[in-house]
Order: sequence, then C-alpha cells, then structure tokens
Amino acid sequence: MNVERFLAAAAVALTASIHADIEKLEGIVAIVDDDVVLASELAERYNTVYQRIMESDAAAKPSPDAIMSQLMERLISERIQLQMANQRGIDIDDETLTQRVTAFAAENRMTLDQFREALEQEGMSYRRFREDIRRELQLQRLQQSMIRGRVSISDQDVDDLIDSPAFRELTSDEYRVGHILLALESGASEATVDRAAAAADDIIAQLRNGADFAQMAVEHSAAATALEGGDLGWRRAAELPSLFGEAVLGLAPGETADPIRNSLGFHIIQLLEKRGVSQQRQVQSLVRHILVQPSAIRTPEETRDLAHSLLNRIVAGEDFAAVATEYSEDAGSAMAGGELGWSDGSEYVPEFRAAIAGLDVGELSKPFQSEFGWHIAQVVDRRDQDVSDDARRNLAVQVLYERRFQEELQEWMQEIRDEAFVELRTGG
Repeated sequence: MNVERFLAAAAVALTASIHADIEKLEGIVAIVDDDVVLASELAERYNTVYQRIMESDAAAKPSPDAIMSQLMERLISERIQLQMANQRGIDIDDETLTQRVTAFAAENRMTLDQFREALEQEGMSYRRFREDIRRELQLQRLQQSMIRGRVSISDQDVDDLIDSPAFRELTSDEYRVGHILLALESGASEATVDRAAAAADDIIAQLRNGADFAQMAVEHSAAATALEGGDLGWRRAAELPSLFGEAVLGLAPGETADPIRNSLGFHIIQLLEKRGVSQQRQVQSLVRHILVQPSAIRTPEETRDLAHSLLNRIVAGEDFAAVATEYSEDAGSAMAGGELGWSDGSEYVPEFRAAIAGLDVGELSKPFQSEFGWHIAQVVDRRDQDVSDDARRNLAVQVLYERRFQEELQEWMQEIRDEAFVELRTGG
C-alpha cells in the first residue's frame, strides 16, 4: 500500500468528519507487531490536536494530512514502546497513578474532586485522563530504563561544559542591589558637593549600623526607584550598571559600598541579596553509629535489648568507637569506630535522618529502629560547608545528561521503529 495515499485519504475522511459534527470511524488503521491502532483512536487524537492548533495564535496552520502523518507515527511509536514496557513488567499501579493525578490537580490549585469536576465540565472523561497519564508514565519509565545505559558522560565532558561561555552564563550569580542617589545639579558649588559627600557618608554609616535600606532610600534618594526602596531587582553581573558593577561584585550580602561619585551626584550601593551556584552551602553532620540486627540466633526483642544495653555501657563511660568496633554489624563503618563521614543526611533512611536531626553535637540518640535493625547514633560535629563546586559539577552533569538523553532517545526510537512490523490499513 502507498503510505502517502493512505494518509491523504484518511486525512480527507477525518477532516470531513470533524467539520460535519465528527462521525467516529471504526476499524483498524494499523497493525503494530502484536497490537493495533484503531481508527476511532486516531480520529479522537486528531480532533484534540486539530482544535488546539486552530485555537492557537500561529499565523500559518499545518495541513490536515501533515497532522495526520505525525499522529499516525506517534501512535505507532507508542504501540511499539507500550508492548516493550509490558514485556519488561513495567506497569503503573493505581496508587502511584492517583498520586500523580493528585499532584497534577494541585499544580492547577485544585483538589482531586475539583479537578474531576473541571474535566467533566470540559466534556473530558476522568477515567480516560487517568489512563492517558498512566500511559505517559509507563512510556517515561521504559525510556529511562532503556536509554540510561546508552548515555556516557566523562569528567572531561563536564570540565569542557563548565568552561564554556554558555554554561558560565547559565550559572552566573544574580545580585539584588539597593541604590540611593544624592543628586547634584550641574555646576554645583564646592560647598554643595561637600555637604552632599558628608550626607552620603552619614547615610552609609547608618546603613552599616543596621539602618533599613528601603526606608533610607525613600527618605533620601533622588533616583527613580526611591519609592521601591531603591531596589533595582535581580540582575546578573553583566546587567549591572557599569558605574557600580565592579563595586557590587566585591560586596557580601548586607554590605554597603563606599560612596561613588559621577556627574549625577553620589551613589550609595548595598548588596541586598545574592543567589546562584556560588552561594550553594550545605549543613553537614559527622555521624557515627552502632547497628545491631536480628538473626537466626537473636530475636527482634533480644536485638532491641542489646541496643539498650550498649547505650547504657557508653553512657557509663565506655568508648563509643571501641563498642562500635566490637559490636556494630555495619561492616562499612564498624572498623572506623562506627563513623559514617560527613553528610547532609540525604542518603540516610528516613528513620536515621530524623534521629540525627534532633541531636546536638556530642549527644547520643536513644536506640531506634530502621529497616536495617536497631541503631545508636551520635553527632560528632557539624559544619556549614561550601558545596558550590559540587553544585556546579552536578548541574553540568544534569545538563549533559538531559541533552544526550534526548539525542539517544531519538536514535533508539528510530531503531525500534525500523525493527517493528507495521502494516497500515484503509479499514477494519
């Protein structure tokens, strides 16, 4: 069969159907391996896409046969992938689906019941919407599982991206700057200039002693932003006025620069806030623990009692590290006296994370249980760690992964399309 002739005929038939109150077609329009594409499904998809395109502001609209061709290929690709997902046991259970739909409703500031009602008012089936979301999630999981192993990112790739101008622009810090202008008229006398300079010094002194910048701007500034408290908003370094851009870059948040003079007068600058990758910091804890686990010769109750017994021994004066080395069944930390190293806690199970979050430095936890057994934990130290370099590299890896994922995804989808058995039909 000539594919172009089939698509053109189908497009004519479906377009006529849509513009004449839409008569649903029945039958099979394509066989895809062990599955089929129904004409009614193709018509429904066409109707949705056609209406969206017609309602858009685009000056040029694609032809019906172009829309039909794209839709047919999309449905064929979906059928191939859904069969692969089912063969691999990739499924979306009802609980996961409900959570995703509930989250979707929340993103639109609605409860699940309100969202269901809104769909019904638009003539859309809630059940059908759920199944559309289930299909999308199933496709996403399949694609992640199939493409993840095809994406390779080296340290050199990350270094090259970090050094690129585009990435530097992406990760450049943003500055929220406060500005006060003490204006001087052209040709102002030396005495007038001296009074303005003294006023600038006085305002700066007050700001450095904790005065509110916004209030000072409203009271003293002649700049157009005075009523906004002198707030210039968030700007990247390249967007800062050249007059005081260099001064801003040398300030820490809350600091006020020395007065800057130009033909307009004296400018007073304070860095109100700064954000960006260089500002990434993380509170980390140095934790050690003892883990004891139930076994064939130790019941869960006996394991709990052992944990309490070990805690009592440490409280009575025994060395934590020595007890951990002798009794802890966490092989990875026992030989280090139970020490787990510095961490923000994100890699710990929820019970462990919650237990250490409530501890002061040096404090021992009461025995608590997780999926691994019974723990005694102690926070040895805490620190506020600059992780900006790590944050920058993590972002670079994410950018590279997403870029290469899409490249590999397109290649993989073409491969499975070429390998699949596809037969187009004019009717059922």
